[in-house]
Amino acid sequence: MMHDESILVLDFGSQYTQLIARRIRELGVYSEIKPFNIPIDDIRLISPAGIILSGGPSSVYQSEAPLIDKEIMELDVPILGICYGLQLITHLFGGQVIGADHREYGHADLYIETTQDPLLNAIDSPTHVWMSHGDKIARKPPDFRTLAHTRNSPHGIIRHQSKPIFGLQFHPEVAHTKQGHIILKNFLYEVCGCKGSWTPHSFVEHSISSLREKIGNEKVICALSGGVDSSVAAVLLSRAIGRQLIPIFIDNGLLRTNEAEEVQSMAAKHFSTNFRFVDARERFLRRLQHVTDPEKKRKIIGEEFIRVFEDAASREGEVRYLVQGTLYPDVIESISTKGPSAVIKSHHNVGGLPQTMKLTLIEPLRELFKDEVRRVGSELGLPDHIIGRHPFPGPGLAVRTLGDITEQKLTILRQSDVIFIEELRAADLYNDVWQAFTVLLPVQTVGVMGDERTYENAIALRAVTSQDAMTADWAQLPYDLLKKVSNRIINEVKGVNRVVYDISSKPPSTIEWE
Repeated sequence: MMHDESILVLDFGSQYTQLIARRIRELGVYSEIKPFNIPIDDIRLISPAGIILSGGPSSVYQSEAPLIDKEIMELDVPILGICYGLQLITHLFGGQVIGADHREYGHADLYIETTQDPLLNAIDSPTHVWMSHGDKIARKPPDFRTLAHTRNSPHGIIRHQSKPIFGLQFHPEVAHTKQGHIILKNFLYEVCGCKGSWTPHSFVEHSISSLREKIGNEKVICALSGGVDSSVAAVLLSRAIGRQLIPIFIDNGLLRTNEAEEVQSMAAKHFSTNFRFVDARERFLRRLQHVTDPEKKRKIIGEEFIRVFEDAASREGEVRYLVQGTLYPDVIESISTKGPSAVIKSHHNVGGLPQTMKLTLIEPLRELFKDEVRRVGSELGLPDHIIGRHPFPGPGLAVRTLGDITEQKLTILRQSDVIFIEELRAADLYNDVWQAFTVLLPVQTVGVMGDERTYENAIALRAVTSQDAMTADWAQLPYDLLKKVSNRIINEVKGVNRVVYDISSKPPSTIEWE
């Protein structure tokens, strides 16, 4: 989709690259990430309002350092280099970068040397910034002047004498840089001349228009899971093409309590009579009998999903398009400077559907981060309990029931999960947590209930805080809440006599247990 204005972020491998793109979008301007070696003709095609060069782990003087064509600097487009980006600008314009005696990491005071530059409007002097670099500028390029410095970095900010090309030694995108958002805002609005047209409303309008143009009168099918992504994608398509959309919901028997009913209720409101509900519970659970290996579970569920989905889709006549709820982090992962991730979960989205079914893929949310999907959902009128719902894995409760899967185990898991979520909501903490759920462990532990010793199941509680699930920390829930949840589960869920709380972070652990 073309945008009236956009900022291009060239990725040199920084852990903060996604954060740069998010910060720009939060300021009302569309941004997209591309690898540093994108051809210059592609940049011209994007026609960005500005270019940001990200940080990265390399040193510009190394033989394998990622470099860009200096022709990019001649595009008459404002450029902002951050950390490695600053060093790259220095290198390309004839300055000198050397390894510093001491790596500078953490807080520093930035002293502004001029208040006349638009990049520094409303910036205090000194202001706290966040440093993370092992190199320094020994000699700035001849055509550049210094705008600010820190005690250890004499060239904290530099800019070209006549062109809008800037370099920052620090990271304005991180929360530790106190006025970093103002510097980025100044770059967008004062330097690049952006208007701030990136809003959920504008996204919906643009999407509806381009989807109608692309799809014409063709039929479109959508695998609706009831999660945030697929629900928003389906409602957006419904708004664009109405009855040409056929949402298909498959109950695989591995859903949370009342999930199927909630999806049917939402479908009745948004999809009229075109909604298809497929009850495949028995089919899935039969194939999963006695299977304990988590990867085998995923493969079976993925394969069975394709078969059930194909059966349902074949009844719809001639269909050309398939909708999938791919998000921007998935897209970024595949174009990273380091290449795609070595291991991509086999249940990611709908697995092999596009190749298997020879359908053209439509991914209406591929430009959005998760928080943006939620804002678009709100714009489309989806209820809060759908928009704010915690992420749920494709294989569902199969990867939260460790070991083999039985109806009895699924019942225990569902009942314990309902209690945990109920108490989180009652404590007004559900929306503070990225994801919360229970896990049924494949062990029986000794307990005392009444006057008798028992050997029953253990339930693990998992709750994490995160922004996009790429990293996550365990949620420090109040002890009183954990106590209440534990007591309720042990007293109300037959077959459980022990509850534990998972205090592992990602990395090294994952959010899910399997």
